[in-house]
Amino acid sequence: MSEDHGTDVLLDVLCPMHVRIGPAGDIRRVGPTLRKLRPDELVGQRFLDVFALNRPRAITSIYQLMQRSGAKLHLQFRRAPSTGLKGVIVPLPPGEGAIVDLSFGFSVLEAVRDYALTSADFAATDLTIELLYLVEAKTAAMDASHKLNLRLQGAMIAAEEQAYTDMLTGLKNRRAMDFVMQQLIAEGSRFSLMQLDLDFFKEINDSMGHAAGDHVLRHMARIMTEDSRDSDCVARVGGDEFVLIFKRLVDRARLEELADRLIARIRQPIAYQGRVCQVSVSIGMVVTPKAGRPDAVTLLHQADVALYSAKHAGRGTHRFYRPGMTYGPDATLLPPACRSRQD
Repeated sequence: MSEDHGTDVLLDVLCPMHVRIGPAGDIRRVGPTLRKLRPDELVGQRFLDVFALNRPRAITSIYQLMQRSGAKLHLQFRRAPSTGLKGVIVPLPPGEGAIVDLSFGFSVLEAVRDYALTSADFAATDLTIELLYLVEAKTAAMDASHKLNLRLQGAMIAAEEQAYTDMLTGLKNRRAMDFVMQQLIAEGSRFSLMQLDLDFFKEINDSMGHAAGDHVLRHMARIMTEDSRDSDCVARVGGDEFVLIFKRLVDRARLEELADRLIARIRQPIAYQGRVCQVSVSIGMVVTPKAGRPDAVTLLHQADVALYSAKHAGRGTHRFYRPGMTYGPDATLLPPACRSRQD
């Protein structure tokens, strides 16, 4: 084994995010983690063409950079994702260039999310992964009054995005919906809530199979996403049940227009492997009161009651919750666990 090869193996193990650059600033070799971040994009390029140097700001050339041995560097990729990096440069003997050792710093959570990194992508002595596990466990167990500071909280939400996502449709899941509602209630924002339930969905699963049912659910998710704003929450909370939360949208006329549009679009036939799937949707709606602090459980209950009323009215329609509205047509209020909804 040559000396250079042995050095490369050693650097790969101890510094998996190192960059070896030549005297003119050309990238000659990168560690395995950097290869994962930017496959086929680094070797042969100029270091300062790949990385934007944010600090020290006075450095504008590779020559100046090589004169700053041991200086702390703040960089980021020029091409998206523009992951932020920290580093240190160590010059090699004259004429051989330098080694730049990089790390993620505060951007590690974004990097784990963007590049699907695992513990194998970090040096054996790097405690980053262990620290991430500890922070995640602590955050999940803490009460709202013991939240992390805003910077860490935002990073943790990004790292936990998968835990808040319904894997079939790509929508938010029930956990994410609960979080959004609690946030809106805590900040005192008024909002409206729609609960949607597909009609005749069971027949699709029974007659055409669950793959067809999954196709229908993904189609429904696209429609709801297209007919909502980026600030709205679109969540799948059950098999064929969805919840839409509209921040600061409490105008009933606009909500009725939106419900009518959703019903009309969802009613359209859906092609699947040469066959046609046909469903409709029933919608229950509730708007937070002008005064007082709403309760999330109560709002969901009221939307569910309104949804049942829409089902009882013939399906494929919508209803607003109103005081006195109950589940049963005989005015008997039955809890959800005791009633069976006809799909």
